[in-house]
Amino acid sequence: MRRTIATTAAALLAGTMLVSEASADVELKLARFFGVCDDQTIPVKEARGEACIIQSIIRDFSQADNGITVTELPADWNSYYDAIKTMMVGGNPPHIIVMHKHRLPELAGIGALSEITADDYKEAGIDFADFTDNAIEGVTYKGKQYGVPFDFHAYLWHINLELFKKAGLMNADGSPKLPSSPEEFLEHARIMKAKAGVDYLTTNFSQVGPIMRVITALIMQQGVEPYTSDGPNFDSDAGRNALTLMKTLSDEGLVDVTVPRESYRAYFYGGNAAVIIDGTWRVDASDAVIGKEGVALKDYYVASHPTIYSEPAAWADTHMWAIPSAIKKNDPEAFKAAMKLLDHINDHNLDWA
Repeated sequence: MRRTIATTAAALLAGTMLVSEASADVELKLARFFGVCDDQTIPVKEARGEACIIQSIIRDFSQADNGITVTELPADWNSYYDAIKTMMVGGNPPHIIVMHKHRLPELAGIGALSEITADDYKEAGIDFADFTDNAIEGVTYKGKQYGVPFDFHAYLWHINLELFKKAGLMNADGSPKLPSSPEEFLEHARIMKAKAGVDYLTTNFSQVGPIMRVITALIMQQGVEPYTSDGPNFDSDAGRNALTLMKTLSDEGLVDVTVPRESYRAYFYGGNAAVIIDGTWRVDASDAVIGKEGVALKDYYVASHPTIYSEPAAWADTHMWAIPSAIKKNDPEAFKAAMKLLDHINDHNLDWA
């Protein structure tokens, strides 16, 4: 009798443990940039700015009754990829990472990312047919897919229309008059300084990457590829033309290249520059600051990068979501959970846009 009772108790205990393990949530770690949103409760449809939008999308999934919880690992954009690679090398990668298209050859090329097959997309509920050819190309390396497309983003001209009106740089239809040649670019900058008393433009001059996006666009507008199989093609007539144009703005005091990285947006919002060259991702955030204390921006206008040379061109990139290869290889359950989260993010693509 004692043996029977003990055996029954052991079986009940084992059964309880099995039920407990089966009901335990899959815990995912998601690494991203985009900043941090202080409001942890704002609904997705009311979220403004990159950080709050993506945070609310992920929060809704994590709090849903789906057996999956998500911990976000937000990181500074400048150190993000170093941190990701360190975690991968250390054998403790996140389950999901956000990344740029231009990083795909590096990470997929060394086998650091999970291939996502047609069956993987289908099982997660992601309809591959929904993606444009450009979106698919953005997650493809050597004929295989390694992620879920998220967006296409470019550098734009964000304009304080009030300052353009003050400088008399307006078209008859009420749009700002934008330069269509290097000579006109400098002429408009001089007019802005003389009549409105502010810099013509600002951008993140303090870091090589962001300012090279501007130079890259100006090189491409001259019909020249800024990057070739031999490396960067800045030491060319087109490269020198672009660099000379931007340097002239600085030499003549028409831009302030000393504004630090953490202040250049505040510099524009404060009415110190008529244009800020910044990304698609700043449209919503810039519109949201209008009317706030200390913000001089009231009449806000956004335009594509003007064609300064002969051909239209602007710097652009894409974001995608990927899963480190170690996850699919070592934890199939976590891989499937990660794909479900990516399906949820994909379903909210227009909220992000």
